[in-house]
Amino acid sequence: MRSGILFCIIIFMIMENSFAQETSSWREKNRTGVSSETSLLKSWPEGGPTLLWTNSDLPKGNSSLAFGNDTIFITGLKDSLDILIALDMSGKILWQTPMGRAWNGSFPESRATPTVEGNRVYTCSGYGDLACINGSNGRIIWSYKGSEISNGTYGRWGIAESLLIDGDKLYFSPGGPETMTIAIDKTTGKLIWRSSSIDDKPGYVSPIIIDYSGKRMIVNVAMGHVFAVDASDGGILWTVVNERPKSLNPNWELIKCTTPLYNQGKVYVTGGYNTGGMMIVISSDGRNGHVAWTDSILDNHHGGVVLIDGYIYGSNWLNNADGNWCCIDWETGKKKWEEHWQCKGSVIAAEGMLYLFDEKKGTVGLVRATPEKFDLVSHFNVTQGAQGPFWAHPVIHKGILYLRHNNALMAYDIREK
Repeated sequence: MRSGILFCIIIFMIMENSFAQETSSWREKNRTGVSSETSLLKSWPEGGPTLLWTNSDLPKGNSSLAFGNDTIFITGLKDSLDILIALDMSGKILWQTPMGRAWNGSFPESRATPTVEGNRVYTCSGYGDLACINGSNGRIIWSYKGSEISNGTYGRWGIAESLLIDGDKLYFSPGGPETMTIAIDKTTGKLIWRSSSIDDKPGYVSPIIIDYSGKRMIVNVAMGHVFAVDASDGGILWTVVNERPKSLNPNWELIKCTTPLYNQGKVYVTGGYNTGGMMIVISSDGRNGHVAWTDSILDNHHGGVVLIDGYIYGSNWLNNADGNWCCIDWETGKKKWEEHWQCKGSVIAAEGMLYLFDEKKGTVGLVRATPEKFDLVSHFNVTQGAQGPFWAHPVIHKGILYLRHNNALMAYDIREK
């Protein structure tokens, strides 16, 4: 009897530990925008793939979504608060929990995607209020006013960071005169370390974590710099200045929204408003970075970029109402193609296909990822949701394509039959 009980306890502990390591967060796998999903349709029927369900009763927002324990998590705006919403896999709302102060300036709708690990959901509000929430019942486990406590600063649109989990630590980027990045104990909400400051405002960027030259580093983009923080102690490893274009109004601050791409010691960053992009090469000791090349083609606004087989894909910024879709070479930054299709927007990828979501009319495109040409295979239009831009990034989960438009969330079946 005792041996049987002991065996059950051991199995339970193994399962619990395995479950706790499952993480769902911003921009698909490892924040690359490239999904590991397989057996997906390579073309869609006229009118688009099968719509499984729609929920048009969500609090308004532009965040993407994350998953955990057969539950969908998304954020929205209700009055002056950012709300975490849990839905079952058929789109029914299970519960809603206020999780922090919403941004009260321009475009206040929630924009930070939750980060889910096991049965805990980690959130960040538009004012930089952090929370850890029980994924089963919506109860707040701990909360921490990350920006306020750290004397952080804000851009014109507040905070738009999806939190990053690394082992026992949770990272957040308040910026400002005291620190750029802080590490919090994900279990207790207690501060572990603060980095020094480079006296810069945070961008509207969700950072990435990389291992290079024996160092684990958090790479992020502030308004005026790209920087890397040592994950072990918060030391600033390197910084690279985001150069201001001469065409930019001197009264405007730089606006950076795009999560960086990393591959083999190189970091690509880009930003709209004619600021272009650049490739940073990290030094062999991990303590410096220099610019290998710059490009003015893939001037991404906030729709993200993806790297596939040595080429970067995304949309650029022509103005706030328009942009082209582009492909550039990872090694050189040279343009392979630039195509005007609908409008600029967001992009993710899976199985060598690009999923484009036009931000102006809500047209969804399926495009072959090839440097030869813009190769559109299928497209359809999203018609649900309140008036406004289509800014939420798409997500693929277990063969379902999830698209959000403001107060509406839609689930499309894109599995091969």
